[in-house]
Amino acid sequence: MTYLKFMLVGIPLGVLLFTSFNPVVQATNQTPKKEMRASWISTVTNIDMKPGMSKAEYTAWAKSTIQTLEQKNFNTVIFQVKPTSDALYPSKLAPWSSYITGNKQGTDPGYDPLQIMLDIAHEHGMELHAWINPYRVTMASQSLEDLATDNIASQNPEWVVKHGEQYYLDPGLPDVQAYLIDTVRELVTNYDVDAVHMDDYFYPGVDFPDQKTYEEYGSDFADIGDWRRHNVSQLVEDINQIIKAIKPWVQFGVSPTGIWRNQADDPTGSATNGNAHYDQLFADSRQWIQDGSIDYITPQIYWSRQLAVASYSVLLDWWSKQVETQAKVHPVHLYIGMADYKVNNNFDTAWDNPRELPEQIIDNRANGIAKGQMHFTLRDILKNPLGYFDIVEEEIYTAKALTPATPWNGSNQPKKPINVDVDKQGNSVKIMINNKKRTDAKKYVIYRFEGNKTGDYHNPKNIVGIIYDQEGTATFIDQDINPDKRYTYGVTSISHTGVESKDAKEKKTKK
Repeated sequence: MTYLKFMLVGIPLGVLLFTSFNPVVQATNQTPKKEMRASWISTVTNIDMKPGMSKAEYTAWAKSTIQTLEQKNFNTVIFQVKPTSDALYPSKLAPWSSYITGNKQGTDPGYDPLQIMLDIAHEHGMELHAWINPYRVTMASQSLEDLATDNIASQNPEWVVKHGEQYYLDPGLPDVQAYLIDTVRELVTNYDVDAVHMDDYFYPGVDFPDQKTYEEYGSDFADIGDWRRHNVSQLVEDINQIIKAIKPWVQFGVSPTGIWRNQADDPTGSATNGNAHYDQLFADSRQWIQDGSIDYITPQIYWSRQLAVASYSVLLDWWSKQVETQAKVHPVHLYIGMADYKVNNNFDTAWDNPRELPEQIIDNRANGIAKGQMHFTLRDILKNPLGYFDIVEEEIYTAKALTPATPWNGSNQPKKPINVDVDKQGNSVKIMINNKKRTDAKKYVIYRFEGNKTGDYHNPKNIVGIIYDQEGTATFIDQDINPDKRYTYGVTSISHTGVESKDAKEKKTKK
């Protein structure tokens, strides 16, 4: 992700098998009960996070950020924890990122930014996907002298390749591949993240100077492009395998640029005329869908519906077809990368219409295959140019939504909570969940109905909260009640892979 972007049916058997595990058939109302609604939080060059915050300041910022997104009915944050060959958490394999302190790379901020953001996200029922940039060593404004002495690029300069004004780890080196797998192993082992997320930085261009590496390691490939794509696909597969070996429920998602290939170069490509990541960045994203080496794919369709060279509508349909027909191992969720950063800020005048992006979301829903979207980036959501996000809030994200399940990572349906108590305290109700004898729940969904009877569990408008399990217990405060009314609450369990319990534990408030 970057603000410098200028690049321009049959259902598989696996889908039918896995949808049978869904405990609740989605209602026909306009707002879906399950929908990915994520915001990228970009730390590179401090796009969304200012440097130099104390622990108290950072914690306050993280709380404000998560609370604001929760109020807007988001359910996920994509937090950039490895913007270059660094880390926003204490790591034995990478130095502290300069973007957290504003000082030289390797400077310890005195706290753990990832753990704080993760804890706060989970306290508010939101997923956190840890966003990594595996190959990038520096930004254009940096030199190798800016790196910490314990940076892997400083310790192994023979692993580093310069392309343009930036430095990258050479994807073709086995030692680089092994190191990158180790960094993911450390991350997933030490943190309760819901997913690992890799974005669109693969090989940085066709003229990447890796001929020597190709001659040494690419003898099985007659074409250097095929060898490069193999290297990237191997990393994707290996990352997914190491994640699943440690925590099978943790997802792996990739967000490539919006065009796989153009029809001019491949008849199975899209009717577009922009830079294609298969040919320019050497990433064969369709192969990952076929192989089942990812759980979700989020193509960055950062164009308007009117742009002829790369129409949003054309690409939405193309990606939907790939996910629907190409998934051979297991289904892959399709989420769409949304160009919030272009609203009222692009040569394409379609972005001067505050309804362009909101209507793209509506198109995603109508499409039937796309299961949500990720918004780039946080600061643009908060800036709300032209009031575009007011439209999203008031007309589209009008109720909470659960994140889509990944039953191929574990299909067992959890039991409903063992015990639920409610305590009406004036203008709020405290819901206390005791589930200590069970280990099959990662979250709980709190439904609220007026009166003495339950209503429609399919309707997301009845969801008042989502909360993570804390060693068998959880507490939720419903602060949006009428003290003169009586309510019935229903609480369901959500498994580690997002599967909801068939039944709910119900409890009524007293008068």
